[in-house]
Amino acid sequence: MSLESKLAATTALLKTVAVEHPDAVLANSYGAEDMVLTDLIAGLGLPLESFSLDTGRLPAETYDLMQRAAERYPHHPVRVYFPETAAVEQYVNFHGINGFYQSVELRKSCCQVRKLEPLKRALAGRSAWIVGLRRQQSPTRQDLVDKEYDADNGLLKFSPLLDWTEADVWQYLRERQVPYNALHDKHYPSIGCAPCTRAISVGEDVRAGRWWWENPETKECGLHAKSSPLPRPV
Repeated sequence: MSLESKLAATTALLKTVAVEHPDAVLANSYGAEDMVLTDLIAGLGLPLESFSLDTGRLPAETYDLMQRAAERYPHHPVRVYFPETAAVEQYVNFHGINGFYQSVELRKSCCQVRKLEPLKRALAGRSAWIVGLRRQQSPTRQDLVDKEYDADNGLLKFSPLLDWTEADVWQYLRERQVPYNALHDKHYPSIGCAPCTRAISVGEDVRAGRWWWENPETKECGLHAKSSPLPRPV
């Protein structure tokens, strides 16, 4: 399928979401995919809000992009959610500032404090959210569908870029001169918290730089837990 065809399908899905779920919100982590969706939503003038999670451990380049995006899209502000201070203090005091390197369990606990709890607040009262997931990104994302029920958060989840390739994403960004994270130019295809993200080598999986000390099967933070595909109409 050509990029033009994928773009048409993505645009149609976003317009449908805006009509059927006007309270839907885009989760913007300021990765390349989320910047595509931000540019599309802003360009189409869709009344869809956006939010971002500031974990307190983001790279400086991500904060730079947050400012540039705010200037590029002044009519599409992004609401920022922070983790609860007391929970962060408790984690650090018990496990150390970088305790997440010690085990998968402690890493997931850190994600719970810094990402999952703020996510719950960001999604509270919503009927749907929009994410920049792509099947090509990870072994854990091969079976995703573009509309599914997120049981953990109790709402629908839409993935408008599911069938886009990495090349599609970058063609879109460059042709439209959309701002993106400077770390992408330093071989960071997937960007999260600074201590849990590294550059990758040529030929490595695009998410090899995320939690690189873990097995590929465990490399999710919990933001995108296994959801349930909606039944297709007969």
